[in-house]
Amino acid sequence: NNRGEWADKYVRVDAKRFKTILGANDIHDLDCDPFWRRVFIDTAKRVQPDVICINGDLLDLPEFGKYTVDPRTFNVMGRLKWVHDFFAELREVCPDAQFDLIEGNHEYRLVRHMADASPAMMSLLSDLHGMTVADLFGLPKFEVNYTSKADLAAYRVTDVKKEIGRNWKIYYDCVLANHFPDAQNRGLPGWNGHHHSHWCKQFMSPTYGPYEWHQVGSGHRRDATYCDGEKWGNGFILWHIDAHKKMTNAEYIPVTDMAVVGGRYYHRDVAECWHGEQFLGLKAA
Repeated sequence: NNRGEWADKYVRVDAKRFKTILGANDIHDLDCDPFWRRVFIDTAKRVQPDVICINGDLLDLPEFGKYTVDPRTFNVMGRLKWVHDFFAELREVCPDAQFDLIEGNHEYRLVRHMADASPAMMSLLSDLHGMTVADLFGLPKFEVNYTSKADLAAYRVTDVKKEIGRNWKIYYDCVLANHFPDAQNRGLPGWNGHHHSHWCKQFMSPTYGPYEWHQVGSGHRRDATYCDGEKWGNGFILWHIDAHKKMTNAEYIPVTDMAVVGGRYYHRDVAECWHGEQFLGLKAA
């Protein structure tokens, strides 16, 4: 388990006082809402953030999950290719940004499966094709830092959650990213994902003054068949930071059939409607 060596492999440092982080979570590869993806990538292009942080569950990989999946629908390589295409598009529009992927429960379960259930397959990939988990995720190809502190030797559900909760990253000593909401109690501004819906809490710190903690909506389309996805909310977040004074302003961007970023309006195209579903009066072709 050498995942830890990727945490700061491609850190990009400059002396600018004001920083911007573009944050997202729960994108879930092929199950990503195409309208959310378009708005997110265009925002990255326009804003040119210093850091783009995917705060867990960029991948979905239901083939390795707890929900029953028809083997005839398995598409592991298609999902991994989607991740590579997503990173490639982001890297094209933001060549100078630092890319960070924080391990969520969905990434963890693939690594855990490789370690526990399919170590021979991982050895085959490594020995025969020179591939590692880092290659599967596209870390070296797109210069992505991967934050993973979780111990694979965890067996109970509560232990696994506790281990994944250790996958956190602090930016500029004043913004914390962690996939699970328990991190709100660590005394820093920041955000979590995991629950696919948005809320905001106000806190007060003698160090940071009044500050916000956000649970950020997902990039996963809301017509999930295995749970009540219609209750979810889609969105992402922009953090504007004074790195000298350690001051933070959080700007949450909800994405429905419309999104507004910096005064620009985006509207869902018919082709971006969920297949077989009707969304706010727009019907998929």
